[in-house]
Amino acid sequence: MLTINCDLLETVEHTPDTVISLLNNHKLVVRESVEEIVERVVEYRRRVQQCPLLRQRIEAPLEVASPDHDSARTEVCS
Repeated sequence: MLTINCDLLETVEHTPDTVISLLNNHKLVVRESVEEIVERVVEYRRRVQQCPLLRQRIEAPLEVASPDHDSARTEVCS
């Protein structure tokens, strides 16, 4: 099994086989159809957008206890 970062996809085309072209000019021939690849990318992006932990982290920085373990003091991590 191979996982590809969907941000690196340049094109996905159907010749006799499905060919994925990456931004670094590499090409991959895969078994999945163009439609299946598109569905997987869309579903992945939907999950990332809907993830409450990621949204919370973007909207409000994470607070962690300071090194002296004083729970009253916190430092903001970006």
